[in-house]
Amino acid sequence: MREPISITAIASVSPLGQNQEEIWNNYLDEKAFFNFRDVGQEKMWVAPLTGEGLEAVANIRLESPFYRSLDESVLYALLAARSAADRAGWKKGDNFGINVGSSRGATGLFERYHEEFLRDGQSSTQASPATTLGNISSWLAHDLQTEGPEISHSITCSTALHAFLNGVAWLQAGMAGKFLVGGSEASLTPFTLAQMKALKIYSTLGGEELYPCRALELDKNRNTMILGEGAAMACLEKGAVENALAVVAGIGYATEPLQHSVSLSTDALCFQRSMKMAITGIDPSEVDAVVMHAPGTRKGDLAEYNAIRSVFGNDLPALTSNKWKIGHTFGASGMLSIELALLMLQHQQWIPVPYLRNMSSPGRLKYILVNAVGFGGNAVSILLQRPQTP
Repeated sequence: MREPISITAIASVSPLGQNQEEIWNNYLDEKAFFNFRDVGQEKMWVAPLTGEGLEAVANIRLESPFYRSLDESVLYALLAARSAADRAGWKKGDNFGINVGSSRGATGLFERYHEEFLRDGQSSTQASPATTLGNISSWLAHDLQTEGPEISHSITCSTALHAFLNGVAWLQAGMAGKFLVGGSEASLTPFTLAQMKALKIYSTLGGEELYPCRALELDKNRNTMILGEGAAMACLEKGAVENALAVVAGIGYATEPLQHSVSLSTDALCFQRSMKMAITGIDPSEVDAVVMHAPGTRKGDLAEYNAIRSVFGNDLPALTSNKWKIGHTFGASGMLSIELALLMLQHQQWIPVPYLRNMSSPGRLKYILVNAVGFGGNAVSILLQRPQTP
C-alpha cells in the first residue's frame, strides 16, 4: 500500500440484523440463521431478512413514490449506505464517491417483469430503468446527494470486494478523498434458487439440520451452499484517520484461467496470487486469521483451503467463514466478511465455525485477511490491520 486507507464506518442489513451490537451478539450465538421454506414444489434452505430489517426496508419504500418501484436489492443498499455514511459523519452533498455492485442485480423485479412479458406480450414502462446494472449506485447517489463519482459493476460473488479495490484505487490516485463501497443482493427468488439447484451446489440437507450449510468442512460428501440476502457498505477515507475501525494494509486480486464458466482449480491459483499480493511487505506469519469465502461447496471450500496451505505452509492462520451462519449473499458476501473481520478486530474476540472443533484459534487479532471469489475465478483478498492505539 502506498499510503494508508482507513475504514471509518461499516453498516449492513442481513439475516443477522442491522445494528452492529445486535450483529455481534448474533455472531456470538452459535445458531445458524436459516429458514426451511417452500420454494416452488419443494422445501429449500434460505437465509432471509427478518424483523426490523424487513420493516426498515418497507419504510424506505414508503418515503417517496420513486422508491415504491425499486427492487429490494436497491432498498437494502439504501438502508446500509445511509447508516454507514451517518456513522462516518458524512453529510448529504459531501464530495465522496460510490462504488456498489450486485451479482444478480434487480432479481425480483427482473423475474416479475419477465413473467409479465411472457403473460401479456408487452413490458412495463419501469422495466428497463428499474433493472439496469447502474440502478443501485445511481439511486444511492441520488439519495445521499453526493457530488462524487458513482460506479456500478457486477463481478459475481467478488463484486463487493472489487468495489473495495476500486475505492482504494480512486483514493490512492488522488481523485477522491472518500469512497462508499459495498454490495447488495436480494436473490431469494424461485428462478435464482432453481439455477443454483441446477448447478448441483445447493444444500439438500433436511429440515432437522442445525447447520445445513457446512462451510469449511473439508471432508463433507455433498455440496451444502445456501443463499442468503442483504447488503453491506464501508466508508473508506484517505490517510490514517483518527478512530478508524481498521487500516487497509494490503489488497490483492487475480483471475483464474478458465476451464469452464464456474471453474476453480483444485489449488485455487487465483486465491494464491491474490493473497500473496495482499500480504506483500509483511511476513506471512504475521497474518493472524483468514475470513474465507468458503460457500459450502465441496470443491470450492477445499480449493481455497489448498491455496491457503500453499501460501502459508504449515504455519496456517486461524480460519473462519460466516456462510455457515447466513448463507452465501453473492455480490454482498465479501463486504459482510469484511464486517465480521472488523467486529473481531474491534472486540478482540475470535468467531469460530462451531461444528469444526479441531480448528485453531488465533493468539492475537492484528492482521485479518478477507477472501472472496466469483464465477470465473475472479479472486480478491483484502488485508485489514487493527489500528494502533496511542
